[in-house]
Amino acid sequence: MTLSDQALDALLKRLHLANTRRAWRELTRRAEHEDWSYRDFLALLVSEEIAQRQQTRLARLVRRAHFPFLKTIDDFNFLHQSTVRLALLGSALGAEFVTDGQCLILSGKPGRGKTHLAVAVAYRAIQNGFDALFVTAAELIDHLSAAFRAGRLAEMLAMYLDPDVLIVDEVGYLTYGTDAANMLFHVVNDRHRKKRAMIFTTNKALTAWGRVLHDDDLAHAIIDRILERGRLLMLDGPSMRTKHLGLDDPTSSEASNPPARISGIQQPEFPEPTRRDETNLFDRNCLLSCFPRSPAKQCLNLSPSLDQLAINTHVVGILFPELLDGG
Repeated sequence: MTLSDQALDALLKRLHLANTRRAWRELTRRAEHEDWSYRDFLALLVSEEIAQRQQTRLARLVRRAHFPFLKTIDDFNFLHQSTVRLALLGSALGAEFVTDGQCLILSGKPGRGKTHLAVAVAYRAIQNGFDALFVTAAELIDHLSAAFRAGRLAEMLAMYLDPDVLIVDEVGYLTYGTDAANMLFHVVNDRHRKKRAMIFTTNKALTAWGRVLHDDDLAHAIIDRILERGRLLMLDGPSMRTKHLGLDDPTSSEASNPPARISGIQQPEFPEPTRRDETNLFDRNCLLSCFPRSPAKQCLNLSPSLDQLAINTHVVGILFPELLDGG
């Protein structure tokens, strides 16, 4: 049986074998030139199709996840961390993180890599065959609050309940409405019951979530459900955003008022005059009254403009030592 190229293309199109349609001609020429067996040719053709579908699937799920950036666990520099190691992540990088409905809370100061690590864990879940969704806490709360006022809360909740992994980023960074705890509890409670994996990032201590969410009881209930099958990881070390400046804490007073430095000069070459110390200054009248017969008196009288100037005693001692000697 012999088919034309056009007929074979039509059959592959009906089977939705897009990559095979693009690759079969080149693979056929290689098979004929290198004397492949039929089995080897078919195995390579199928492998190429599967690999392409996997790449297409990953790209589609990454777009759907709405990651702010794409980072992998291999991109994360654990050398800057004293409390978190790759081994501590354990099952978070395996399929059981999703199938068991596990959770993570990544806590630390800004710039420590919390969001990077959350995205990396979610991306590994996508590679393991699951889907994910990234959302900031402020976006989630505002979205659900608006849906509640419109009478569509149940409908909108499905958006946050369906993904296998949900990342809620920046808990505590912004100010939320008074219904924040209520909205977040709906999501956490329903996902907890369905054993859906969750990842939270925060710069606030867990004890401060009640103040952030305006309800201590609901905040405690939220944390309780998250940590029942989850863990709290504290990230420390320098800020990844400002480590090139050599500052461990960019909010410190040293960072807020750094010394002047231009082109490597440790201090200004020509410093500005310091503030005058009034206790070390004397005016013209004082000098003239203290030393009425001094030869320096005639020098001081040479220029009336000196009435407005203060003369440093150290300078006077150098120029007119007889003043200090009582001459």
